[in-house]
Amino acid sequence: MTTSTRWTLVVLAVMAALVTALVASIDDSPSRTRGEPSAQVARTHRDADTPEALAGPRQRADLPPCPVAADNPGPKDLRGIIVECAADGANVDVARALAGRPVVLNLWAYWCAPCAEELPAMADYQRRIGTDIAVVTVHQDENEAAALLRLADLGVRLPTFQDGQRRIAAALGVPNVMPATVVLRADGSVAKILPQAFTSADEIAAAVKNALQ
Repeated sequence: MTTSTRWTLVVLAVMAALVTALVASIDDSPSRTRGEPSAQVARTHRDADTPEALAGPRQRADLPPCPVAADNPGPKDLRGIIVECAADGANVDVARALAGRPVVLNLWAYWCAPCAEELPAMADYQRRIGTDIAVVTVHQDENEAAALLRLADLGVRLPTFQDGQRRIAAALGVPNVMPATVVLRADGSVAKILPQAFTSADEIAAAVKNALQ
């Protein structure tokens, strides 16, 4: 092997090592951890729904705070899902927020007419059942401002997750229909998925009781 050939091989080896190092450094970049969703996937609302734009609708809706995260890791299927609380825009660890007691998740969207009929019944059911069971609504459209204004018009004040990407529904295997209701046991397991509209608190009470038996 000539001296020229040896130097050529050395240069090629060095270049290959530099390329490998560059690829590794990009892959390990702190701007995005492997396995985490990109900003586009994790986005729950429109770019137009800035905190300033939502301040008025939030004031009108006057929603209660979302459930506080518990030490319990919560439902396995929902771990790692972070959404926004419609009341104040705070991030919510869904699994931990729903841990520790039975939960009725009501999945809806602002443009859904049956949802608008059902939401007041959900609020009525929550008033009747008290703190034994939590009712949490999940808005499944990126237009968060419209959701807040819809709740304000309906006079419905329930804790609400803003989930424009339907991550919660996908994790729980809920059919792509609205409204839909998911009953979770206190241990976080799914007791029943109810892809139907309810018209009264009595109907909801009966369905939830049957699911938790």
